[in-house]
Amino acid sequence: MAARFDSGRLCLDLLATTHPEEQLYSVERLCAWIEGAGCVPKGTPLADADTTWLVRFRELRGLIGQMVRREPVLDSRSFEAALTRINEFARAATPAPRAVRTADGTLVRTLDGTPGCAALLALVARDAVELLTDPVARASLRQCAGDNCPIVYVDTSRGRRRRWCSSETCGNRERVARHRRRAGLSRA
Repeated sequence: MAARFDSGRLCLDLLATTHPEEQLYSVERLCAWIEGAGCVPKGTPLADADTTWLVRFRELRGLIGQMVRREPVLDSRSFEAALTRINEFARAATPAPRAVRTADGTLVRTLDGTPGCAALLALVARDAVELLTDPVARASLRQCAGDNCPIVYVDTSRGRRRRWCSSETCGNRERVARHRRRAGLSRA
């Protein structure tokens, strides 16, 4: 299953790695997600990645899920604990980008050094902080209307009437199901 990067936010793309099944099941898959999400330029070595990275990214993913799938309850200890932990993740220094000239004179983005787990987690956590503190973006959060689809996305569509995480997957399933229901009624 290929990772999806269509939720509109980095932190929500991490959250989407649980559906339709666990996608961060190995260090290699996590590294592929990190590169695919644009956290690092293509080909950046992540030689220090190990199973502790998996544990920490999954922890952050769970915290983000707690924060975006429900409204804050002022006296909720679990909400405050999740918020505190996301803020702790966001505190680390993020990878420093550099522009480097290639042999043909093109400028490409690289990183100033090899990024560690804390730096990469900080990228995602800071995106979550930005999302959680932006009233416009938060008001645009939607959960997919597809059957059994937990994907949360930012609805930036015209008129703010997007219903599915992806028109090609959940939207198509809904259209096929609607067609089958109509065809079944006409036969009956």
